[in-house]
Amino acid sequence: MTTKKTALVISAHAADFVWRCGGAIALHAEKGYDVTVACLSFGERGESARLWKEGKSLDEVKAIRRGEAEAAADALGVARLECFDLGDYPLHMEKEDKFKLVDLIRDVQPSFMLSHSQYDPYNTDHMYMTQIALEARMIAQAWGHNPGQKVLGAPQLYLFEPHQTEQMGWKPDHFLDITSVWDKKRKAMECNQGQVHLWDYYTRVAQQRANHFKRNSGGQSGGRDCQYAEGFQSIFPRTVDEL
Repeated sequence: MTTKKTALVISAHAADFVWRCGGAIALHAEKGYDVTVACLSFGERGESARLWKEGKSLDEVKAIRRGEAEAAADALGVARLECFDLGDYPLHMEKEDKFKLVDLIRDVQPSFMLSHSQYDPYNTDHMYMTQIALEARMIAQAWGHNPGQKVLGAPQLYLFEPHQTEQMGWKPDHFLDITSVWDKKRKAMECNQGQVHLWDYYTRVAQQRANHFKRNSGGQSGGRDCQYAEGFQSIFPRTVDEL
């Protein structure tokens, strides 16, 4: 019996998973992974300026952002979207909220996890989210937490690319070719009507990372072609038998 492969994305705001790892989600979904996305907030306060300028109420903004997240998740092939609705700017989690995330991690049993960079002076919700992701991963591995639940193994935590990379201390050590699923990522990006200004920005990012993919796959000496890619930084050492 083959165990279903799984992955978990922990996203501070409703659209973060689209811009930063939508290609990875779509690619792994096509490879047979059940990808779960946990959105801790809808980004209703800090990442919905266009909707506020249109005179929308808080409930209206949240409803629109939820709808956009659901449409984007569907476009990418997300198996499960969990919206915690904890608010943003600032994002804050009580112990019970953290334990809810731990329960989700244990339920998903991800082969790998994805979240934000560890430092982000422009958006502290992002680096707070990764701190929480690391804490929840640790708790999920503890045999003494909710004995009887299946404990977590040791999934890699990949940090996806922040918005202003040079300021974040983020250093990618993985480049993923997402050319085959680029249309899905672009469709998912276009679900976010409140952040139209980011559509072309993240298209350019993907093209730049494709150049890095080609350079690191052999460059002009037979490097593999790539049109769109995403970069990731791994946190934990990997155990391998060969490189």
